[in-house]
Amino acid sequence: MAAKKTTAKKRTGPGPKRKRVLAKKIAAERAANPPPKERDLTGSQTRYLRGLGHHLDPVVQVGKDGITDGLVAATKEALLAHELVKVKVQQEAPLDRKDVGPELAKLAAASFVQVLGRTVLLYKRHPNKPKIALPPKE
Repeated sequence: MAAKKTTAKKRTGPGPKRKRVLAKKIAAERAANPPPKERDLTGSQTRYLRGLGHHLDPVVQVGKDGITDGLVAATKEALLAHELVKVKVQQEAPLDRKDVGPELAKLAAASFVQVLGRTVLLYKRHPNKPKIALPPKE
């Protein structure tokens, strides 16, 4: 007599219990790190800076090491010299291109203007001699 083979169903993803645990973790993380409520740049200021940044070449590049202390220092130095800086995110960068801009802006104490493709635009007003005159806040 031949023994019957039973095939067990293979699970392709997390089970229902695991999904609930993951959802709770994500909700707790979002509650601990809420998005910023107030923007430091208005829509007209952002639009103006995007127009100015269109013709700029990337000054800083995020490579395979991601955001390092050296990258933050180089970004701060470039912002002090230029006020408006383009940052290029290389393909081998470990971070998502949409996450690099806000994270780098936070670490460099700058304003995140936009992300377009793999290019991020950051702005920081010079403390003594500003070169860019922004439209007034309304």
